[in-house]
Amino acid sequence: MDSKIPARQLRSSNITEGKSRAPNRSMYYGMGYKESDFGKPMVGVANGHSTITPCNSGLQKLTDAAIAGILESGGNAQVFGTPTISDGMAMGTEGMKYSLVSREVISDCIETCVQGQWMDGVVVVGGCDKNMPGGLMGMLRANVPAIYVYGGTILPGQYQGKDLNIVSVFEAVGENSAGKLSDEDLKQIEQRAIPGTGSCGGMYTANTMSSAFEALGISLPYSSTMANPHDEKMNSAKESAKVLVEAIQKDIKPRDIVTRKSIENAVAVIMATGGSTNAVLHFLAIAHAADVEWTIDDFERVRQKTPVICDLKPSGKYLAVDLHRAGGIPQVMKMLLNAGLLHGDCLTITGQTIAEVLRDVPDQPHADQDVIRPLADPMYAQGHLAILKGNLSPEGAVAKITGLKNPVITGPARVFDDEQSALKAILDGKIKPGDVMVLRYLGPKGGPGMPEMLAPTGALIGAGLGESVGLITDGRFSGGTWGMVVGHVAPEAAAGGTIALVHEGDSITIDALQLKLELNVAEAEIAKRRTSWQAPAPRYMRGVQAKFAFNASSASKGAVLDNY
Repeated sequence: MDSKIPARQLRSSNITEGKSRAPNRSMYYGMGYKESDFGKPMVGVANGHSTITPCNSGLQKLTDAAIAGILESGGNAQVFGTPTISDGMAMGTEGMKYSLVSREVISDCIETCVQGQWMDGVVVVGGCDKNMPGGLMGMLRANVPAIYVYGGTILPGQYQGKDLNIVSVFEAVGENSAGKLSDEDLKQIEQRAIPGTGSCGGMYTANTMSSAFEALGISLPYSSTMANPHDEKMNSAKESAKVLVEAIQKDIKPRDIVTRKSIENAVAVIMATGGSTNAVLHFLAIAHAADVEWTIDDFERVRQKTPVICDLKPSGKYLAVDLHRAGGIPQVMKMLLNAGLLHGDCLTITGQTIAEVLRDVPDQPHADQDVIRPLADPMYAQGHLAILKGNLSPEGAVAKITGLKNPVITGPARVFDDEQSALKAILDGKIKPGDVMVLRYLGPKGGPGMPEMLAPTGALIGAGLGESVGLITDGRFSGGTWGMVVGHVAPEAAAGGTIALVHEGDSITIDALQLKLELNVAEAEIAKRRTSWQAPAPRYMRGVQAKFAFNASSASKGAVLDNY
């Protein structure tokens, strides 16, 4: 047995020792193992490859590279699959309700395989939005040495000299409906927006989570902004596997890395890069899996001291590939570290601290770029993910306030109990400047599965209403969303939250400056409405959706299924 590897870590090998375990070894022999293999670490490779979505269709080469890295480092690679749901494809359909559910399924898959097969470590390879939080939650539950390999971002599409990405299509639909874009231009944008493999190209949810994982120290430096088609992504996957085998030898586990301080580092990077609202939901769930104390109010605490310094889509100009060329996440982290906005003593999967990893990164990015701004001249002086509270959201709601000239609106409620009718109202021209749209019964229990609202928000932007119409929902938003929008309203409508009591025409105030979300109706009237409210019947009575709806916690707790 390899003396460099702690005996307590050679769990797979230990269970096969002795004559009584011969049948266990026989099954390994059936897969081509030799006797000498039983002294090597058994390293899982959770492979998210699928041909369902471009985000994951380029993962097999990364998995193969990780396997090669494990074998070269003296380990045994044990490959198993994890599923994915394409948010971009499912958006606006019943299938979108399975997206958040898939986060839990992915985490269950990883926990089950790693624990059931008694693996010594695991490399998780994933691309689409829920692959990452689901992957890390599974890693944290199993708590054996683990590393995350992000599949990489997509390269931009091109049309008429402009870069395109998935959000371009949703906004083009709104422009077309408003008569601002021809049918032919819409068709060309649709056909050209996704030129190949990789995850959606802006600082949307996938790239937000990959950047946050790099900041946590659970992924390798620079890996979060690499493009999937580029060779450096495959090389990074192989190196990640080698680093993991070293981490097995050093006994560095996920819960050693994911701490309250490292989560604060990750959230600071999310704020600095203008990341997705979904990061709030997912990091509440990640903290729960890590058994770390972290609440929705902690996001507001970090927001108020962290400027937005990256000019990235959806509310900015650039894509993740541009950020990579400008120095990537290490450059952003070095600037935050020098400003006292990161904890440099946090451990990473390499065995180095954050400060040690960043030691040779320049203090400032090179001068011939404007993707990363100086801290003295930020895009915004404070972070963009504001936590709003009030009688409409006593547990909190999440507003993305970048790109807005005035993040305050008071207007009449336009109430919808489903996404499709809300989208139709926008496309039919029935939503006017000053309106506040209310999309409800779309939360963790009510959706169920808390679907994203990119179709309505994209249509609002395309129709030129992004600055003048408010939208609140107990559902979620795509990382590609921007505008006067507030999501994750909690408690949700299906749980009897105040959002369920809003009537058409009621006055609602969204005030991201004062962090308020208010229904401007007398408390006595709200109480009267509450006495007559009845919970709707569950939308699903069997299967994974029924289980999710029954077990899901509030969005303010991460919508996890095991918060008992």
